[in-house]
Amino acid sequence: MVVSESSARRYALRDPDVRLMLRVRDGSAEAFEELVVRYQRRLVMILRHQLGSQEVAEDLAQEVFLRVYKARKRYVAGAKFSTWLFTIANNLAANALRSKARRREVHLSPGDSGGMGVQTLEKLALAASGLMPTRLADKAEMRDVVRVALEVLNDRQRMAVLLNKFEGMSYADIAEAMEMTPQAIKSLLCRARVNLREVLEPYLQDGSRPAVEEEDEEI
Repeated sequence: MVVSESSARRYALRDPDVRLMLRVRDGSAEAFEELVVRYQRRLVMILRHQLGSQEVAEDLAQEVFLRVYKARKRYVAGAKFSTWLFTIANNLAANALRSKARRREVHLSPGDSGGMGVQTLEKLALAASGLMPTRLADKAEMRDVVRVALEVLNDRQRMAVLLNKFEGMSYADIAEAMEMTPQAIKSLLCRARVNLREVLEPYLQDGSRPAVEEEDEEI
């Protein structure tokens, strides 16, 4: 990708993480350590919910940072640093999922939020669905319902929701990270919202818990 000098300068001025990465490019180990501190937990969280394994997520996050470091000399500020970083993470996650040979093992363990608090998971799922709770929900029940709701989403929908609602990324930034168009991301998030509503709304209205079903195809 060809990046104009003015674009590179703009990102460097606006994004402190780009400035850190430029220091990494110039040989600063301290700047690299700072980027790891800023992003490691967030990366592990997103990869954990994509891959269903804390251990795999931690290993993959290390691989992301390894690739960042290896690419440091070639780095050009052509996007926000977070967009560039999550592009690498999304590609690695997609490769890892394909390697599972069509086995759907992506899930959230009922007793483990993977470093992301249950309340945060609830807020993320509710925000993505556009719903407001109309009844007080038991925390354990709500955790299980949120788990089922997120399992309903296919891999791309889940990644888009996590980047949008947890990382606060715009459609344009998510599109760049996931190598899709902004319109496709908008459509993806719309379908994710519909899927989440179908699971969450009956429970939030009258306590009807969703049945856990095996899905043969992605929506």
